[in-house]
Amino acid sequence: MSLYVVIGFGPAGAATARLLVERGHKVRVITASGRAAEPGIEHLALDASEPERLAEAVRGAAAVFGCAAPPLPRWASDWPPLASALCAAAEATGAVLVMLGNLYGYGPVDRPLTEELPLAATGPKGRVRAAVWEQARALHEQGRIKAVEVRASDFFGPGVTDGGHLAARVMPRLLRGRPVSTLGDPNAPHGWTYLPDVARALVEIAGEERAWGRAWHVPTAPALSVREMVDRLAARAETGPVAVRPLSPAVLGLVGVFSPLIRELKETRYQFDRPFVVDASAYEAEFTVRATPFDEQIRATVDWWRARVAAATT
Repeated sequence: MSLYVVIGFGPAGAATARLLVERGHKVRVITASGRAAEPGIEHLALDASEPERLAEAVRGAAAVFGCAAPPLPRWASDWPPLASALCAAAEATGAVLVMLGNLYGYGPVDRPLTEELPLAATGPKGRVRAAVWEQARALHEQGRIKAVEVRASDFFGPGVTDGGHLAARVMPRLLRGRPVSTLGDPNAPHGWTYLPDVARALVEIAGEERAWGRAWHVPTAPALSVREMVDRLAARAETGPVAVRPLSPAVLGLVGVFSPLIRELKETRYQFDRPFVVDASAYEAEFTVRATPFDEQIRATVDWWRARVAAATT
């Protein structure tokens, strides 16, 4: 039985921690406010951007999973100290640093996304996310830490409630058969990464020394447009067909006045204005995790959301 530390308990952090418990490991979860205990998981309240305290909490762990992320409006100010603390804890303790990343760092490209693409983002969120990995990678190459990054596209699936693409802004309306709105072109192919596959990839990579020192894409099902995803979800829910309406730039500008999240998403709207296709063939050539069969992804997502909505109305 090994000890693993998970930073953050959002959808990915929670799924990773619970998967580690299922596999018989001890798990310590670090969040700013802490949480009530649950079987197999020790919850610790700690500011993960404080290097000395974080290193003490990580001591003895085989790996530390960086699954926390600041709120989007605070990425530029909050990511650097958090990333530095994660690297310092990995260096002080020898734990493998397994970072959960995203695809912002590549910026707009006109081809399927592979790990060989340069991190050429020009927007502030893409630049800071690229810098987080480059810092860890440089320290790995210097032999000071052991680090790896696992990159995912937009999450969906059981437990994913935040964000607006296929979560809280879409699923409750879809379950009632009501129209849903989307950023960008609703017909553009888009990669959707299933949350349980994110956790399985993070856990697998943590134990694969040959994986360390570079980034990997989470195995992701073939790209489908927002419209196609809504059609599949509504068919499972038996509420379709559900209309999908793109939000105009004018409406987005107005909503952004009141919604910091929508305002911040302006930088990455290109991901929905054009094809945004994830290529995970490098991962699949080396490791065992594969994308969950698509029908199972859809079934589990709809069933989880149906139970959640029902519980909220009783």
